[in-house]
Amino acid sequence: MCQNWGVIESRGRTVLITGASSGIGAALADVLAARGDTVGLVARRRDRLAEVLERCRVGAPASQMWVADLAEPDAAERIAHSTLEAFGHVDVLVNNAAIPAVRHVVRLRPAEVDEAMQVNFRSPMALTLALLPSMLERRAGTIVNVSSMGGRLGILREAAYCASKFALCGWTEALAMDLWDTPLRVRLIIPGPVDTEIWTRPGREHAVYDGEKVPAAEVAEGIAAAIDSDRFEHYLPDMRSIAAFKTEHIDDYLKLSVEAMGGSAP
Repeated sequence: MCQNWGVIESRGRTVLITGASSGIGAALADVLAARGDTVGLVARRRDRLAEVLERCRVGAPASQMWVADLAEPDAAERIAHSTLEAFGHVDVLVNNAAIPAVRHVVRLRPAEVDEAMQVNFRSPMALTLALLPSMLERRAGTIVNVSSMGGRLGILREAAYCASKFALCGWTEALAMDLWDTPLRVRLIIPGPVDTEIWTRPGREHAVYDGEKVPAAEVAEGIAAAIDSDRFEHYLPDMRSIAAFKTEHIDDYLKLSVEAMGGSAP
């Protein structure tokens, strides 16, 4: 169920951010609102989302929030309709919402894969398609898809998550090609390990990775810069060398990854 918190006249860009109640999404909302952009915030948790909205309205009083669960198949279309009704248009769409799916493949259930695909891929796809006609009509707009290193690399015990993020990367690359001759811009964000709540979602196994994580605020600053950049792909932090190694030496990557993570036994 989406909730509209009232229409207030906007003075700057309008940016719609999913997964905005915590982590990268909340940090990005803070950054953009402080710069004068009106932000539309989308997430499941009403109380946490309201806290972010309160902060954002200090610098961007026209900002609004919508409480919605992107695991629901029709949520993306409802959000798109509500935001266009409230703001008139969306200048920047940031598809950031994601859920983890840590499970050894021998214990993985199809429903868990479906849930990861719904939130991490199908919702960004549906939101994009719903807002695309308006952007094309205005001949202006930027689509930012936040994927993951898990969209470039296979990760131990994260088959469902990687499937959804690989799909998002492929979708975003093809989207950029299809929109190449239009004024619209497409940006792909590849975060590395980020210090957010995604690592500890209830009902999921613990991630095998237990190394350093970058602050969400650092990644948010990088996304804010990417929105106005001329480059398509942005690694935050820059871990392109790892992706390149995997591409060039896939057998070595698989072996070294399993060994580094302590084996693959279920």
